[in-house]
Amino acid sequence: MPRDLVVFGEDWGRHPSSTQHLVRRLADDRSVLWVNSIGLRRPRASRADVTRALAKAGAVVARKSAPAVTDAAAERDRPDSVHVVAPVAIPWPGNGAAALFNRVSLSRQILPKLQRADARPILWASLPTAVAVCGALGEAATVYYCGDDFGGLAGVDHAAVLRDEERLVAKADLIFAASPRLAAGFPAEKTLLLEHGVDFDLFSGPCASAEDLPGGLVAGFYGALADWVDIPLLAETARRLPHWTFCFVGPVLADVAELAGLDNVVLLGPRPHHALPRYSAHWTASMLPFRDCPQIRACNPLKLREYLAAGTPVVSTAFPALMPYARHVAIAEGAADFARALERAAEEPGDASARKQAVVGETWAARARIAAEALEKLG
Repeated sequence: MPRDLVVFGEDWGRHPSSTQHLVRRLADDRSVLWVNSIGLRRPRASRADVTRALAKAGAVVARKSAPAVTDAAAERDRPDSVHVVAPVAIPWPGNGAAALFNRVSLSRQILPKLQRADARPILWASLPTAVAVCGALGEAATVYYCGDDFGGLAGVDHAAVLRDEERLVAKADLIFAASPRLAAGFPAEKTLLLEHGVDFDLFSGPCASAEDLPGGLVAGFYGALADWVDIPLLAETARRLPHWTFCFVGPVLADVAELAGLDNVVLLGPRPHHALPRYSAHWTASMLPFRDCPQIRACNPLKLREYLAAGTPVVSTAFPALMPYARHVAIAEGAADFARALERAAEEPGDASARKQAVVGETWAARARIAAEALEKLG
């Protein structure tokens, strides 16, 4: 019988991460205890951090082990075998006292919740800060799932988190890395490349257009407007194409004043993951306007495969994970080139079926089978 999992990831129910996609499938034949995020950045003396801390504490007191859900559909779709814990923990990477408190506090919260008293689960860490608990749960093995370059990830205490990652790598029996660049940084003898997948049926199937999707020529992007998105490139491209609408679905995490001030730019805000095909399948072209930075050079973005599964043309800046799909994507450098590529996509959209076929075998179910085989070998 497959071993149960104790998974340390982001808060369950937020925009589905690669870990959530994998765990949903791995939970078909095992019990999973999902531990919401214990943080990658120490709290600052700011109103925002104090508010978040109080909200987190309030959620723990009021709901105990209930998940912090922001997507109702994600919670409805949570498998019965996945149980969520909202942890009592101190989000302070690199602080020894916080690490000791977290080790004691988390083990006391988790051990009584394991489904079998004699269980020796596999500890799955998608966040390096989970290293504080390694060895405290009677686990049979430790797995590190690395989906990001934590040395380049925005909003992270880089030095402290990288020290935690180094300790976690040393303790891990198996490392899954989401891109070749990430895999190259870990011991080859215990590292397996596990690239991201796609919910192919969701993104490739027929669906109605979203009611708030603008008409006419639309260049679309969904995801966070964060530091790794090239805002100046987007603004200049939008100025060059005043007859297009530039539509953005997702949270705004960076300064977008230059973009938001344009008449042909629409910021719709976040939408649930299951609703995203209603945008990407119906706008004229999908965009991947990334900056050249360490995080993007190491990334394997989920939306790349989701865009291709939707079948609409894709225009992108260049980054390593894009290269295997280069024949299905228009790669542009600079705003003038990006604008020309969008115009070509409208005039000659190309073969939608070929784009879909490029990712038809790269489903999350297929990725989960690879992961499950590797977990079985841990004993």
